Amino acid sequence: MDLKHLADLWDPAVADSMDEAEQLRYRSNLLGSDPRLTNYGGGNTSAKVPDIDPVTGETATVLWVKGSGGDLGTMGRAGFATLYQDKLVALKARYRGEAHEDEMVDLYPLCAFGRNAVAPSIDTPLHAFVPARHVDHLHPDWAIALAASANGPALLELLRAETDIHLAWLPWKRPGFELGLELERTVAAHPDCDGILLGSHGIFTWGATSRESYANTIRVLDAIGDFVLRHVAARGDGLFGGRKIADRPDREALAAALLPALRGAFARAGGKPVLGRHVDLPEVRRFVGSRDAAALAARGTSCPDHFLRSKVKPLFVEWDSAAGDADALVEAALAGLPAYAADYTAYYDAWRGEDSPARRGAEPAVVLVPGVGMLAFGRTAAEARITGEFYVNAIHVMEGATAMAGVAPISDSIAPELIEGNYASLPPREAFRIEYWALEEAKLRRMPPEREMARHVVVVFGSGPGIGRSVARRCIEAGATAVCADLSADIAEASAQALRDAYGRDAAIGVACDITNRESVREALATAALRYGGIDCAIVTAAIFFPPDDHGDISDDLFRRTLEVNVTGNFIAAHESGRFLERQGMGGSLVLVSSANAVVPKKGGIAYDTGKTALNHMVREMAMTFAPSIRVNGVAPASVVAGSLMFPRHRVESSLDKYGLPHASEESDDVLRDRLSGFYAQRTLLKRPVTPAEVTEAVYLLASSRLPLTTGCIVPVDAGLPEAFLR
Repeated sequence: MDLKHLADLWDPAVADSMDEAEQLRYRSNLLGSDPRLTNYGGGNTSAKVPDIDPVTGETATVLWVKGSGGDLGTMGRAGFATLYQDKLVALKARYRGEAHEDEMVDLYPLCAFGRNAVAPSIDTPLHAFVPARHVDHLHPDWAIALAASANGPALLELLRAETDIHLAWLPWKRPGFELGLELERTVAAHPDCDGILLGSHGIFTWGATSRESYANTIRVLDAIGDFVLRHVAARGDGLFGGRKIADRPDREALAAALLPALRGAFARAGGKPVLGRHVDLPEVRRFVGSRDAAALAARGTSCPDHFLRSKVKPLFVEWDSAAGDADALVEAALAGLPAYAADYTAYYDAWRGEDSPARRGAEPAVVLVPGVGMLAFGRTAAEARITGEFYVNAIHVMEGATAMAGVAPISDSIAPELIEGNYASLPPREAFRIEYWALEEAKLRRMPPEREMARHVVVVFGSGPGIGRSVARRCIEAGATAVCADLSADIAEASAQALRDAYGRDAAIGVACDITNRESVREALATAALRYGGIDCAIVTAAIFFPPDDHGDISDDLFRRTLEVNVTGNFIAAHESGRFLERQGMGGSLVLVSSANAVVPKKGGIAYDTGKTALNHMVREMAMTFAPSIRVNGVAPASVVAGSLMFPRHRVESSLDKYGLPHASEESDDVLRDRLSGFYAQRTLLKRPVTPAEVTEAVYLLASSRLPLTTGCIVPVDAGLPEAFLR
């Protein structure tokens, strides 16, 4: 194949050893791995495979089709629904017409082959009724640009004349049983076509084998891509009407100020927080800064997959992008929310029916800011990222459609009020039928309940191995997202990577942060805002300890450095986080890690212990400072030896010498730590060593909402040290 924009990734050495179903999985992953071909969770693939009926023992044709909610790029073989092809065809006799097509979805599971319990997709009949053994249905930006063009049908004729690729045009119809029948009729009417373009939706292609289907799909899409991109390139600087607003050099700082302000406003309006992120791609900045951006954004997106994520349209912020500062931007964006909410409510009221699901929040999922970029929001960090990705897809669609204005005559079947510069949006009624589709609502209700710290962002200052990383992990397990901050960028990133490996690509980020430098802390919090929208809790575990010399003394410089980190640094990290939470306006909590040594005097720890004593009172003072919206508490563990960077070998050996405990150079670090930890345990009432796990649970208890009326409290985790009892 002669491809200009795509690559043929099919490897016969890999695929030829696979059975037909596994080749379907392989083909799906190849197609889904390229974001130009389909977006996350979008598109569908299928194969009609002969198999032995487990009941009759006879050969049956089984439709393998991507299950509901699956993602082509990452799915495995188990993600496909398997259904009897003849039973799906037999459903035509049960069909009562388009007004009743949703009732057919309940019949699909009754056609399941074997014990496969994967929920069949709404697209199942689309694949069952296309008379090809292997079928690909994708949502490529290039193809949707044609499908969302007001002159789309005429463009297909130009495409055929230039490339000899024949695509049949099928006007918009919501996915479902009726569209499956329309596809079947369209193929019958155009038996020589290479595929079908669905108006405002996507494309269907096929082949006799998995390899043929894949090859046909990338051949067709590469040609469409070349056709569209040539017209985009021809527009040059005139795309979207040309530039109106220049990019702001301080756009990251502006976005970092706006994201938490919007996050707080959404939470106050809707009752639940969301996560957000700044999208700063060149094509986004070019779009939001263009002359036609506001008018195009107001049309909404076209492809159903797009506005299921991004709502029917974004909020476009009108502000003084040339001279305005962060305060002016926040004021302008917040001022636009009531009008957006009123417009969205009017849209819902205009098109809702008796059986429509209840209106969801009237806050935007996408906010476009000239000079700054895009802000995208979602219930999770992954959903916010994906929302942004989908609107980038929508920008690419509008880019291609508007670039082809005047290339061919506009179809007279498209209402003029839906067209903006050749880009044709869906009629509002059809957009509503997708956004508030009862079948989509049922899918949302099947989602598992949210975990305790869902929608929360936790910043951990001092996120290295030991308590810091353990606390971040515990919060993520409860549904939170973590920002791992540490003086060492390598340690911060190592912690974040370990958490991403365990919980997914959006679970955590690492940032370098010197808590003794207020600007460094502000930068870390700004990074949290840019990536996740804001914060809900800050946990400060960072501390240092310098062992005394042989006389039990510590130098003035080390004394000063100890207090700088353990007192001043902890104050700065907590204070800046508290101010951030106040500006965000959603409440929150601060947790500082103190020590049992704050109340237990001992020789050789004067700097560390004095600092922790100050930190205890700092907790009480800060609880008063940030009341009534923010809780401030502390945890006071006894020495945590296991896994702590504060107990390197030389400190462990020094402590063993101090207590007259034996040690040898050939003994491992873990053996020496266990010996010291065991000695500490014997001094407690419970005779147990204090580990990061126990401290983590105490920190988590205070960070979560389980103790909503507790503030200014220091919780001991010391296995019972009588000398540390409150007095």
